Amino acid sequence: MSRQEQILPHGQVLRYTLRERITHWAAGVTYLYLLGTGLAFWSPWLFWLAVALGGTQVSRTLHPWAGLIFFGSVWYMYVMWAPQMTHTDDDRRWWKALKYYSTNQDDKMPPAGRYNAGQKFLFWGFFWANLLLFLSGIFLWAPQYFAWHSLVAMRISVLVHAAAALFTIGLFMIHLYMGLFAERGAFGSVIRGDVSIAFAKRYHPAWYKEIAGEAASPRK
Repeated sequence: MSRQEQILPHGQVLRYTLRERITHWAAGVTYLYLLGTGLAFWSPWLFWLAVALGGTQVSRTLHPWAGLIFFGSVWYMYVMWAPQMTHTDDDRRWWKALKYYSTNQDDKMPPAGRYNAGQKFLFWGFFWANLLLFLSGIFLWAPQYFAWHSLVAMRISVLVHAAAALFTIGLFMIHLYMGLFAERGAFGSVIRGDVSIAFAKRYHPAWYKEIAGEAASPRK
């Protein structure tokens, strides 16, 4: 699809293709399941989550399989989006202006491309945490294949798995904030696939300039 074809009728811009949206929701749904069952395994106070998600045995059986789906989804997002997630000089300026982003003073932000610096941070954070969860999860799922170092490997895996999971919870909270409050209309874009031209110009003016050939709004 050409850049110009991303401009849709009725003042809309195509932000995510169907393939991108399906991959995003595959990762999102499996992450929520992993979060619920993982918290149940982590603390007795939250064990009711495993019961609510089908029972303890079902949760223990499905948790690693859901982990594989999550890993595959995040990896596929890496294939699709990694070239767009490189950090630029504008991204460094974006971090310096973070206080304006958090207070919705978008006119004072440097012009963001398709993804701003915060979204790139979330992408790489989830990618590396996903890799740690996968590697440590393999040890926890099938410890019998690592008997030569089972005790040490299990202890390290438990720590790495828990730390990486807690890190993703923090990222997930930031992701919700950015999608629901910092950029109004962003959540709908991962359902419908499009955003308004006004949204593109306000939050991602450099991206809009790229696809429409229109000058991005000046930023201080």
